[in-house]
Amino acid sequence: MGFTAALFNKPEEKPVAANAKPNIVVIMADDMGFSYIGCYGGEITTPNIDELANRGVRFTQFYNNARCCPTLASLLTGLHPHQAGIGHMSEDPESTTGHDDGVDGYRGYLSKNTVTIPEVLKTAGYHTYMSGKWHVGMHGKEKWPLQRGFEKFYGILGGGSSYLRPFAPRGVTTDNGEMQYDFPDGYYTTDAFTTKAIDFIKDQKDSKPFFLYLAYTAPHWPLQAKKEDIALFIEKYEVGWDSIGRERLRKQLALGVTKPEWGKAQREMRPWNQLTEKEKDDVSYRMAVYAAQIYSMDQNIGKVIRELKAQKKFENTLIVFLSDNGACAEPYQELGGKPQAEVNDPSKFWLVSYGTGWANTSNMPFKKWKNSTYEGGIATPFIACWPNGIKSQVGKWSQTPYHLIDMIATFAEIGEAKYPKTNAGNIIIPTEGISMLPAFKTGKGATHEYFYWEHEENCAVRHGDWKAVKRLPKGAWELYNLKNDRTERNNLAAANPEIVRDLDAKWQAWADSHKVFPKGHR
Repeated sequence: MGFTAALFNKPEEKPVAANAKPNIVVIMADDMGFSYIGCYGGEITTPNIDELANRGVRFTQFYNNARCCPTLASLLTGLHPHQAGIGHMSEDPESTTGHDDGVDGYRGYLSKNTVTIPEVLKTAGYHTYMSGKWHVGMHGKEKWPLQRGFEKFYGILGGGSSYLRPFAPRGVTTDNGEMQYDFPDGYYTTDAFTTKAIDFIKDQKDSKPFFLYLAYTAPHWPLQAKKEDIALFIEKYEVGWDSIGRERLRKQLALGVTKPEWGKAQREMRPWNQLTEKEKDDVSYRMAVYAAQIYSMDQNIGKVIRELKAQKKFENTLIVFLSDNGACAEPYQELGGKPQAEVNDPSKFWLVSYGTGWANTSNMPFKKWKNSTYEGGIATPFIACWPNGIKSQVGKWSQTPYHLIDMIATFAEIGEAKYPKTNAGNIIIPTEGISMLPAFKTGKGATHEYFYWEHEENCAVRHGDWKAVKRLPKGAWELYNLKNDRTERNNLAAANPEIVRDLDAKWQAWADSHKVFPKGHR
């Protein structure tokens, strides 16, 4: 792992022909809830992400897989996560055995019967770069980014690290397999990932299109941010999660991303006025640090935008922004769990978080959070900005639902590439993805008749406006009409047994054919 160290001269800055293949940039946030960025109702200052929204199209119903590594597996391959080999978790940095459960759907790394976005786009003449979080295989170099289609890589193999000092075994890895643990003063992973991504763009010496995958760990725990960024938010969250939630909902209604009849999902925390003063001080500070992490990510996205503009490549670059899952409630304690002293401690990593109270607010107006297949776990902001390709929908919302598996089909169409039947001598599982390009251009397009999910025995299936949710092995299906109740407050299963039976049969058939079992515990 590690990025290729060869440096090239900066290319001559010439405008790119409007009919040339576009560059494609995918920017992934980590553990960021639905409503945190400004253009989806949040109060955090995110002018650069908002610029992408204002110059592109936003989606109200784009879905992920409820957790980072299954999401990344689907994004990269166009397959459901079990098909790709990561139905549960990716291989663990602390263990050589990782999360390989001995069955195809739960190996903990990308299957050889998958093909990745960079592998597909390379066949159409694209350069392929990645910076940030990999998290789809690490034990054995054959599972690393450079062996799965990327020409250059800088980042981490696992699911997260200290932002300030990535320490063993979660450091930055070099190309020869050595871990980098010596970092300069002021090192911050969000900055470092961006710097390397920009270097890749600068160092390209030809005029071929490129695919850049910039996968931030922000704002995943641990809570670590720059002091000057924290200072911008230190007083903002003293009003508490009730006030912040009400203001977000008001803004979302004004934006049109939610509807008055949906209301908001039931909150799972105490009212703010029931906290002690010390609890308020502690948890408002944690939220300020979390906000600073998102602010820093936005500032870094601005650096990428400015570099593309400086090279006169912005107009013909498709930039996609999304989050890998809903807000993170881990360790499922209202106030964050770990001692306050561990916030901003560079030597601390595990579960230094902001608690379920703020996680609930992060997903306004939806129910639950990361790991869950309610909307709060699987709904993500999704922005597509491409000035040369998206014109009539600029600044608008698309209501058409899509899923991660649709990204590879979209990029293949845009890049004039083909999803192969074989790769490196391996038979490739066909993608069921649908190109989103019509929705980019008109706001509407073909979509899936049924959507399916399973993660850690949390299941869901959607057909039109109907969505069923249950917990394996013994949970009963709940049924919601998303048109009237996307906050999933009114379970209609008892009144609609035929719909439940249909959704159950479809989900069972999907699970049987997509490697969900046996680990899914039928």
